[in-house]
Amino acid sequence: MKLFAHVLLAAALGASASAALAADAPAAAPAAAAKPAKPDPAKGDTLFNTAPANSQSCASCHNADGNSAIAANPKLAQQHPEYILKQLQEFKSGKRKSAIMKPYASALSDEDMRNIAWFVGSKKVKTGFSKEKDLVSLGERIFRGGIADRMVPACAGCHSPNGAGIPAQYPRLGGQHADYTDAQLKAFRDGVRTNSPQMTGVAAKMNDREIKAVADYIAGLR
Repeated sequence: MKLFAHVLLAAALGASASAALAADAPAAAPAAAAKPAKPDPAKGDTLFNTAPANSQSCASCHNADGNSAIAANPKLAQQHPEYILKQLQEFKSGKRKSAIMKPYASALSDEDMRNIAWFVGSKKVKTGFSKEKDLVSLGERIFRGGIADRMVPACAGCHSPNGAGIPAQYPRLGGQHADYTDAQLKAFRDGVRTNSPQMTGVAAKMNDREIKAVADYIAGLR
């Protein structure tokens, strides 16, 4: 009996020690989050220029190299890829509203979006020119110096003096169609486009004439 009792005691002590060691052991490290695949512009080219079933390709509205010839459709060429990726993700989620872009973006995976963004962002933008001669000087003043009495900041502060923007933070504007820029500024101002609180705050303090002047000036930046 004594031998049996000693065996039981040893087993109990061993189990207790194992439990204590397990309690003191560091928790297993969580699995590292998978890194996004490196962008593949060649795949992006195919996606951008190939029409999916019962639909049109991106190129049908934005041209094969991202230089849209339609003033209502934005030029995507030379845009910061990170910005394009963000917009596609927000069209898909509904954070940025567009009945046209929602179906296209919803059909794309994050990898597809990344490939498209890096493809079209690698293309050189074809800049335009200002058309409103009587407004261009006003547009330049606002773009470079803002509107002090209404606390409208200079556009150049975020988008740079030549409209090149700051990668991953602020989009390129230089050379963009004036009609498109005008429409987006009004959409921000009027609460139609809500995916940038900063731009909503800026545009809310601008009237139609000032928006048109800035948009026209931006079209001629290069």
